[in-house]
Amino acid sequence: MRRLVRSSPRALRRAAPALAALLLAACGSSPSSSGGALKPAGTFDTGAASSAGAAPAAPSAQPTEQLYKTVLKRYREYQAVYQRVYQKNDPTELATVAVDPLLSQVTDDVEKTKAKGEVWRFANTFNPRVYGRSTDSTKVYVIDCVKTLSGYRFSATTGKRLSGGPGTAAVFRSTLQYDSGTWKVAAIVQDRPC
Repeated sequence: MRRLVRSSPRALRRAAPALAALLLAACGSSPSSSGGALKPAGTFDTGAASSAGAAPAAPSAQPTEQLYKTVLKRYREYQAVYQRVYQKNDPTELATVAVDPLLSQVTDDVEKTKAKGEVWRFANTFNPRVYGRSTDSTKVYVIDCVKTLSGYRFSATTGKRLSGGPGTAAVFRSTLQYDSGTWKVAAIVQDRPC
């Protein structure tokens, strides 16, 4: 399985020639009606008209605080969808908050649970924090002490409780990846107890 972690310095050295060529090409001159001057109103006019339907700013263009706030919000959305997916035994909603390899892993597990005629119900608490990001800010790494307050397995046909009880707490490390204009969880690894 491919690891979704920060890029190694060796990978950056291999990419350096391509990045240098890209940067040199981007530094070419282009005519601008304002000459790049700062307007007295406090806006910077690049000469390009802005459209109302403009795409959201790339992650690297966002201030760090805003980027982290957005990523943590999406992480919490993933956790809520994850819970609903297991309660309904229906993984279709998962694609809105997750990408592969995690998307396939959770989808397969939900399908196996459904095939056994079981449903999971659980309650978790979260305390996520950002602990790093890639140099281009397209991957952000979140650490969280997830406490399972309770988790129960039920029969999907009779509703009878089959197993479960009070849960435990563990540290989880997650990779959120910028995918098609939004943040999605790509990988989660369980770490030590917390």
